[in-house]
Amino acid sequence: MRRQAMVMVTALLFAGTAAAAAQTTGADAAAVHPDLWPAAKSPPAISDPKTEARIAALIKKMTVEQKVGQLIQADISTITPKDLETYPLGSILAGGNSGPGGNERSSAADWAKLVGDFRAVSLKPQANGVAIPIIFGVDAVHGHNNIPGATLFPHNIGLGAARDPELIQRIGAVTGAEIAGSGIEWTFAPTLAVPQDLRWGRSYEGYASDPKLVADYARAMVLGLQGPLVAGRTVDARHVAATAKHFLADGGTFDGKDQGDAKVDERELIAKHAQGYPAAIDAGALTVMASFSSWNGVKHHGNKGLLTDALKNRMGFAGFVVGDWNGHGQVTGCSVTDCAQSINAGLDMFMAPDSWKGLYETTLKHVRDGTIPAARLDDAVRRILRVKYKLGLFGEGHVNRGNFAAIGAPEHLAIAREAVAKSLVLLKNNGNILPIKPGARVLVAGPAADNMAIQSGGWTISWQGTDVVRSDFPNGQTIWEALNKSVRDAGGVASLSADGAFKEKPDVAIVVFGEAPYAEFQGDVPTLDYQPSEATDLAMLKKLKATGIPVVALFLSGRPMFTSPEINAADAFVAGWLPGSQGAGVADVLIAGKDGKAARGFTGTLPFAWPADARSPVEKPLFAVGYGLKYGDTSKVPQLSEALGVDIGAALNVENFFSGGRARAPWALTVTDAGGSRPVESPPVSSPNGLIATRSVDVRAQEDGKSFVWTGPAALHLSGPYADLSRQLNNSFALRIDWRIDATGDGPVGLALGGKSFDISGLVKAAPKGQVSTIKVPLRCFADAGANLRQVDYAVTVQGYKGFAATLLNTNVEAVGENLPCPPASK
Repeated sequence: MRRQAMVMVTALLFAGTAAAAAQTTGADAAAVHPDLWPAAKSPPAISDPKTEARIAALIKKMTVEQKVGQLIQADISTITPKDLETYPLGSILAGGNSGPGGNERSSAADWAKLVGDFRAVSLKPQANGVAIPIIFGVDAVHGHNNIPGATLFPHNIGLGAARDPELIQRIGAVTGAEIAGSGIEWTFAPTLAVPQDLRWGRSYEGYASDPKLVADYARAMVLGLQGPLVAGRTVDARHVAATAKHFLADGGTFDGKDQGDAKVDERELIAKHAQGYPAAIDAGALTVMASFSSWNGVKHHGNKGLLTDALKNRMGFAGFVVGDWNGHGQVTGCSVTDCAQSINAGLDMFMAPDSWKGLYETTLKHVRDGTIPAARLDDAVRRILRVKYKLGLFGEGHVNRGNFAAIGAPEHLAIAREAVAKSLVLLKNNGNILPIKPGARVLVAGPAADNMAIQSGGWTISWQGTDVVRSDFPNGQTIWEALNKSVRDAGGVASLSADGAFKEKPDVAIVVFGEAPYAEFQGDVPTLDYQPSEATDLAMLKKLKATGIPVVALFLSGRPMFTSPEINAADAFVAGWLPGSQGAGVADVLIAGKDGKAARGFTGTLPFAWPADARSPVEKPLFAVGYGLKYGDTSKVPQLSEALGVDIGAALNVENFFSGGRARAPWALTVTDAGGSRPVESPPVSSPNGLIATRSVDVRAQEDGKSFVWTGPAALHLSGPYADLSRQLNNSFALRIDWRIDATGDGPVGLALGGKSFDISGLVKAAPKGQVSTIKVPLRCFADAGANLRQVDYAVTVQGYKGFAATLLNTNVEAVGENLPCPPASK
């Protein structure tokens, strides 16, 4: 949704008349006409006259420092409770990789203690007798996904397939109870995006492409999380504040780029992307989160027409608007530590995870000199206090949250299991191979069969979800574990083989495969082709099919993808989305009991169109929205065209090798040392020989760098399928590396492309230590040394020795307008 988003932390400044003209044009195209927008209104029960009188009296007593503090939210990784004695901030959040004491696997008790420590300091009266409790927020987007053992639900795209608002309200109630059970009172959910281009890495956060279904779910989830608001009563100890996000059109950006620009007119903006918000507001949503993205060139964090005229005035929103992770820093003329424009546009609370201290000082200055009017400041504070009172954070009517027993309660897990079963969509069942017959010998294969991380997806334990392990959810089941139990309960035999090998021929094979975990930004893809470089999962399906074994394909993904080859290679094909921890919900549908019937049938239907080729947006779907077979259907899926519909070679990324903290597909980051060659994984993996260590670090944004420490001779590589860089060579491109040299080490440092290496030791030693620097080596240097730039498989190799340490931020090839020299050749 937002919270640990990859964002720019430097100001986006437009320079020159051309840029100024472009901004003017964008402002015109992003003008809001409030009468076009749907009317809504926060329910009167969001507050009451007695509470409003208390708020007014409190605002009169507050110092300007206390008022400004209410507008700022800091992340637990950069602030301590003691800091609140000096900086009276209004809110604390825990970002996707933040946990109490730096432990992202902390217990509910640990979280409750952390919240209590911050709140205790905030409730110490200052000199004027005023004490304002902090409000604490987390990203609990598919259950309370921050805590091991919590109830984990399918991601929103799977819930959209269920088409069951009543189920959504029950899921909201469970999630609210478990968040509150850990002492927390605010979640940054639900996401009301209506994704238009499935290349967007956050597509799975959207419920559906149908704005009506999104609106129905918005109401249901808000009521589930918060409970119905009642006049004169606080939100009870089993419920929390909801956040309708991200306002607006985060799912409508051009080419599906995260944090990009929605290039649509106002009527389309409203019809496709705004429909969830009136429903959420009418249901009583206490907060709304502004989107990182833009509308026709104007960032939402600075668009007064959207935040004030449309949201607060026309749609009658009486809660407060919070920003996204340093999103204010992307507003023209702003930086992450200075942005009066956002407050004046209608943002009420900055999300300033690491920039809070500087932002507090500059915002205080802007209030004192009148740049931020006193009335706007008081309005923002009033909205924030209104929500805090409604949540019972003040002494009057205080609500104690912290029922640890709610975490992963059996009745909660049962609802998650139900949701998994209802989310599955049957795309193909030729020969009625499903459900699996009782007594069958079943081979369960594929890389995702026994992998809790893949079935759970991003925003699980950590931001990207890549480090989830089976033990994180002891009350869950991997898909293999669930299938194995159901098969055996029905009198059959099951075996697990990740690579599809078997000793005794099975009656049927279930191959579980799909996308590796990802979250925002890192999940963006160039096309919808599944496994464009090495189709290993397709090869497994074909191999099993060639032996005469009936094959069921269970595809786990955060979006529909071009999988026609995989569908052709299977007798049955199931879209499993990202089901979460309750693998038993899958087995309930796929495996028949001893009576020959599955515990549940297929009821899910597609929330998004399934593509007939690799192009996006999907114009000619293979399976339309609403498609989904059921047991008993006799229709057969014919042989499908496997034409990609797009030049994958052109679409594949051949210029950008590493950014945002990871290798960019189809390139892979590997390490070679005395222990051999291995991929760089998360969590960090070191060679048994201890020659090189890696970890993700924050440099300019969250986890945007990868740190390498050489303790012996070693090399890191960015490798992939053969890429043709001859066009770039002919246009005078250079290989660029942005990195931070942390230590120079004892030996030389080499840089290679296409197997030809140059000694860059001089450039490394000249770079400022501990600061980001850039080196560029012309492609002609490598070509002149003998590299074949028409077939480059190793795009970047950095060779180093003991003591060398560097943090890699970016490497790519780019056009250069200068005559750069070649470094000396490596010896």
